Amino acid sequence: MSKQKQLKYDKAYLRIATEWGKLSSCKRKQVGALIVKDRMIISDGYNGTPSGFENYCEDDEGYTKWYVLHAEANAILKVASSTQSCKGATLYITMSPCKECSKLIHQAGIIRVVYNQGYKDDSGLKFLEKAGIDLQLIEQLEE
Repeated sequence: MSKQKQLKYDKAYLRIATEWGKLSSCKRKQVGALIVKDRMIISDGYNGTPSGFENYCEDDEGYTKWYVLHAEANAILKVASSTQSCKGATLYITMSPCKECSKLIHQAGIIRVVYNQGYKDDSGLKFLEKAGIDLQLIEQLEE
């Protein structure tokens, strides 16, 4: 695929991830993720509380509760309970992964991460870079 066509697809998938993030009930940050393999969306996710927990991500002080799952973790876990595999897939995420999620991304076999904005702590990106994962920041999503 040409670089221009790839960029067009990357932007489209990131726009979908952005819409997906809007489903999150978290107030501080709404993050969306898609996992794409062979030009097919195999999973999606957004940040939120685990199944069966109240849909409030923040405590009374406004801090995110420790057990809130990040968008990419939710997307990877969804694949784990399906017949699909993340091996060789691309993760599209609205915000660059934290260090905890970076370990999951690498271990799941994802080889490319395309993101829309950087997270305040870039140690996750540094880890992914060291692991040989192709990273791409695309800030402008409109054509």
